[in-house]
Amino acid sequence: MQIILYLSVALIAIAFFVLVIFLSTTLKSFQVTLTSVSKTLAGLEKQLDGVTAETTILLQKTNALADELKEKTESLTSVVDAVKDVGTTVTKFNGTLKNITKSVDTQVEESKEKISQIVQWSNVILELKDKWQARKQEKNEISLNQGKKVRSH
Repeated sequence: MQIILYLSVALIAIAFFVLVIFLSTTLKSFQVTLTSVSKTLAGLEKQLDGVTAETTILLQKTNALADELKEKTESLTSVVDAVKDVGTTVTKFNGTLKNITKSVDTQVEESKEKISQIVQWSNVILELKDKWQARKQEKNEISLNQGKKVRSH
């Protein structure tokens, strides 16, 4: 029975030894994996620091751009308001011109008859003037002809 006990203890020792060897290899493998993970995390940390710095710079530039855009928008708003005022002025001017044109058209329409009468009277006066000059010329010719007859006799 003692042999069985020795064999059992030897078997337990061998099993424990095998277990220790497997645990040792597993732990070494785990150590290599953890070292690799540690290096990867260190690289990620450096990259994250770089990304953080770039993000900070980008955020500052974005804020500066937003401020500049706000200023430009305010400037553009004043320009748009000025153009709008010019448009309003032009519209009012066009309305005034329409009113003036309408008023002139109305006055011309109302004065058409008077203008027609003035033209007719002008024609009558011109005809009278022409007739008067023709009679005057005729009298001059008659008096010249009579003066020639008196001298020839």
